[in-house]
Amino acid sequence: MTNLLNFKGRVYRRVAYAIAALALVVGINVATAQPSQAGWLDLLINGVRVYQLSNMSDSQEVDLGGGINRQLIESGQIRIHENSSLNAYVDDIGQTLADVSDRPDIPYTFQIVEDDAVNAFATMGGYVYVTTGLMAAADNEAELAGVIGHEIGHIAGRHAVQQMRQAAITQGITGALGVNRDRLVNIGTQIALQLPASRSDEYEADRHGFHSMGRAGYDQTGMVSFMQKLVREGSPPEFLSTHPDARNRVNSLQELDTENAIPDATLGTNAAAYDSQISSLR
Repeated sequence: MTNLLNFKGRVYRRVAYAIAALALVVGINVATAQPSQAGWLDLLINGVRVYQLSNMSDSQEVDLGGGINRQLIESGQIRIHENSSLNAYVDDIGQTLADVSDRPDIPYTFQIVEDDAVNAFATMGGYVYVTTGLMAAADNEAELAGVIGHEIGHIAGRHAVQQMRQAAITQGITGALGVNRDRLVNIGTQIALQLPASRSDEYEADRHGFHSMGRAGYDQTGMVSFMQKLVREGSPPEFLSTHPDARNRVNSLQELDTENAIPDATLGTNAAAYDSQISSLR
């Protein structure tokens, strides 16, 4: 009887090990256990969140974006502006643009960062950030919408995901079983704040944003005029200072505006209305 029980126990353990190994290979993800800290049976019971960068799903990208957002805030690397009505205003603009973007089928989160610098950036999974300094520098809602549309363009093009893949390869942490979520969140945080987008990504995001503006009814000239103003003022701000040259981007947008602007798209040009909306930042 004892031998029979021991035999059954060995069989059950082997089955459990096999299932756990299969779960890792297919990249199943439920929680956040480290393989080095848990046995195969623990991994089967508790799960391990591992991502295959070559075929990351939308839900995985959104999950990573949420982790990056939490790390940015909890680490103090960014501070979210506390004016709820102003945040709602920016969110309304952003959601309007996201709905008509080339990637409307993921949730988007738009936040204002407390920072006098003129800057904007996006992380994967629908997270977009604009600074109080950028909002104060814009003359009207169409100019702000142009910046937000550009950042949505980065998300539509999955540019941060592509940067993450390259960074993981450079750091030598890719493998047959994928990459642990915590490591990817750390990489994503570095990308959001430090790694500039490529020349082709910036041009693609400009085009995405320009066309989304038109579909949403915004005056597309606002995207051009805001960049022109920032370039004229001298040293370009951070989100324009990386390659390609800001003046080349302005020229490219001017061509788009001349050839592809939607005549009926005229929203967002009332400077007085915009001043009223952001009066707390002036």
